[in-house]
Amino acid sequence: MKEELKRTYKSYKELPKRNQIEYTEPTELFGKKGEVLVRGGWARKDVFLYDKEKARPKSRCKEWDFYQISNGTLVAQINFANISVAGYISVSLVDINTGIKVVDHMDIFIGGRKKYALPKCATEPNVIEHKIGKTEFKFETTKKERHLTGKGLHKKTPLEFDIKMYMMDLHESLTTVLPWNKKKNKYFMTCKMNSMPAEGYIKFGEEEWKFDLSNSFGTLDWGRVNTPYRLVWYWGNGSWHIKDDKGKDHILGFEITWAIGDEDNATETAIFYDGKLHKFGSIDVENFPKGRYMEPWHFVSEDGRFDMTMTPKFDYAGDMNLVLLRMQSHQVHGLWNGFVILDDGTKIEVKDQYAFCEYVENRW
Repeated sequence: MKEELKRTYKSYKELPKRNQIEYTEPTELFGKKGEVLVRGGWARKDVFLYDKEKARPKSRCKEWDFYQISNGTLVAQINFANISVAGYISVSLVDINTGIKVVDHMDIFIGGRKKYALPKCATEPNVIEHKIGKTEFKFETTKKERHLTGKGLHKKTPLEFDIKMYMMDLHESLTTVLPWNKKKNKYFMTCKMNSMPAEGYIKFGEEEWKFDLSNSFGTLDWGRVNTPYRLVWYWGNGSWHIKDDKGKDHILGFEITWAIGDEDNATETAIFYDGKLHKFGSIDVENFPKGRYMEPWHFVSEDGRFDMTMTPKFDYAGDMNLVLLRMQSHQVHGLWNGFVILDDGTKIEVKDQYAFCEYVENRW
């Protein structure tokens, strides 16, 4: 990997202090010539007005709605993506205790840039409904829930899923726009939403795996991007039930993504407490264990508001190599310990809670 793609630091004390520009009003993403007008920023809901037809070049646009649902033992991933020249619907299910991939299904289409266009806004109600290959699916978003359904064939065996994720009142998300300052038409816009209690099932043949509201959460990774050919990112996310000092139930979650584009005006880092976003600063792994992914990862933010160590249980590794296109990933799942600090200074201790962090290198 080229040196300029590396974004780790010798010590978290060297982490730069970034601006955190918040957008609260609808804002055009593109200018008339496809230039990216938002030179970095974040929002509590998707306020960035996105029109893919204005992006240049159109052949480099990539869109996805990726959902991950987990109960700390099972991890389901359901993803619909359109990368302009092609796309796919994928469904996978893995047991992170045993490392067994129960299902690893994908149906691909060629072309279809306009036919399979995805929604322009991450946080407004919408419906995606298509048939790709042998798989029929529907992603439906309302103000209170996200509902994923689908059925098809995997290795000639029936495959079916039906999963609901529920949003709290005033449930916030983290939408960020990260530009490349030397490439005026490049951008990475994502919306991350977690802390969504989830329930439902995946059926494969005669077997069925269930997710229950008591211990399952859904996470949305909504992406609309136009990036350079080579790209690296780190992404960590988790949600769980906790009790405060008075025994009252709460939901705590976090989102950390970094190493993408120019982060001078925003970082994709936040704590979620009962659905409300608490923004904090830049983050990194103190000593990144590349090639030693099953060793502990220690995460620290530059403002001291996020200090956690992940002890890995399972490396959900993948390497899709199509010569010119390649995606190498290590999504490491484990138990997290440490603390987070909310906007009002409240410190919340975290002990042996399940979450994940991934490291990805792309050529696409």
